Amino acid sequence: MTLRPLTPFEGMDIRTLVDEQALTRGDHPFLIWEPFEGVGRRWSYGDFADAVRRFAAGLHARGVSPGDRVLVHFENCPESLIAWLGCAYAGATPVTTNAGSTRDELAYFADHSGAVGAVTQPAFADLLAAAAPHLGWRAVSDTDNGAPPAVIQSAWEPFSAIDADPATLPERPHDPWAPFGIQYTSGTTARPKAVLWTHANALWGARLCAQHEDLRPEDVHLVHLPLFHTNAQVYSVLACVWAGATVVLTPRFSASRFWPISLRHRATWTSMVPFCVKALAALPRPEAHSYRYWGNGICEPASDALFGVKTIGWWGMTETITHGAVGSTHRRNAPMSMGRPAPGYDIHVLDEAGRPVRPGEVGDLLVGGIRGLSLFLEYAGDPAATAAAFREDGLFITGDRVRLGEDGFLYFADRSKDMLKVGGENVAASEIERVIASVPGVSEVAVVGMRHPMLDEAPAAFVVPVPGREDGLEARIAATCETALAAFKRPHLIRLVDTLPRATLEKVAKAELRARLAAEAAG
Repeated sequence: MTLRPLTPFEGMDIRTLVDEQALTRGDHPFLIWEPFEGVGRRWSYGDFADAVRRFAAGLHARGVSPGDRVLVHFENCPESLIAWLGCAYAGATPVTTNAGSTRDELAYFADHSGAVGAVTQPAFADLLAAAAPHLGWRAVSDTDNGAPPAVIQSAWEPFSAIDADPATLPERPHDPWAPFGIQYTSGTTARPKAVLWTHANALWGARLCAQHEDLRPEDVHLVHLPLFHTNAQVYSVLACVWAGATVVLTPRFSASRFWPISLRHRATWTSMVPFCVKALAALPRPEAHSYRYWGNGICEPASDALFGVKTIGWWGMTETITHGAVGSTHRRNAPMSMGRPAPGYDIHVLDEAGRPVRPGEVGDLLVGGIRGLSLFLEYAGDPAATAAAFREDGLFITGDRVRLGEDGFLYFADRSKDMLKVGGENVAASEIERVIASVPGVSEVAVVGMRHPMLDEAPAAFVVPVPGREDGLEARIAATCETALAAFKRPHLIRLVDTLPRATLEKVAKAELRARLAAEAAG
């Protein structure tokens, strides 16, 4: 018999946290919506809890049962948060999908997850209907992030109709091990994997992120990164719910709007990615602001002096829910590090022989924890991928390589050779290769990362054509990628070559391809 340990969240689920904060901080502002078009709005903790409960009851009225899965396909907007937490409150499992997904990708998410229904915004309604015509019900919001829709979706149910008396919700146990949500994340396989979190995972992330970030009830957290990713969901929103802080939500990052919104609401915290910092560095900065901290992938970069803020570095994955490594808010951190191992995780940096590296050496990063609490429960519907993600001793294989500093801090060194980081998004080279290989006239393809001034890295495709099929092949590849891949996954370079370089066992020598691109950029 497998014994499950007691967790810090026995007898709890997300309802516990939402209800408690509504009771104790009911009048405190929780959500401030700052659309780029249209009218903003505010929700107190009490208001937001009522919206979540009514959405949950509306799902129940439509026959959605605990364990059923619902696609939540939005850009940043209040409806996205209400649907995400409303599904979990009802016991359903929200499947939060990337707003840049293509029809092919959405069809896969809907089919693989077995979703029974979907909520989205007008701009994506036709796309989602074409991708998943079998869904039992579909609802659409009134606006596109506040902006009036270009087309009224009369065939869709309005989002506001998913509304019912919370008293109609049936009783069910507060089970921390019940499914909470699914995110599809790129791995080293051709299709994204469905990372399944439990309610204990969500509460773990909320509590640990609030502690790591020193979040306080008076903090105001600006959220501009996408709500379909772990950073915004857990590092920002759930951490604020745990701390009783305020979320200021914008449709997306806007360099020109960043400081005006930050100053208007006296924002004290925000998460960043390198692209955001680079964009802000090119614009005028205010003489004073209220920020206590920014979060990013590295601690205390040189740009902190430019902005007058302390950046807390961290490392985490969808599979780890929160930060596996993190800097300190109160003590000095090693600049450019990703912090130290976070409490609650067993962090190992091992060499090729499986031995701990010495200070100054680079090794593979592996993480130990409790599945369903500090680590994700499983890749839903894919037991083989779940098994392959863990070693026999239970350590999770991150695919990242880090350097153990002489000072005890961890420094990011490299990622899995077939994983790219495009403007903060994880992209599997194999996913792009799968699409390009389907194009008639392609004999072989290899995708690697190339340096990009704003995105840091962008996909580059080296393609060996079938003899005699070269004409128009680049255009056919580009057109297929536009149909099958979200914009951030599409190659920035498509190069036809006679052969691909080979390493041992006839594997493609991708290091040589990356070296070619680096030499061209340097020359």
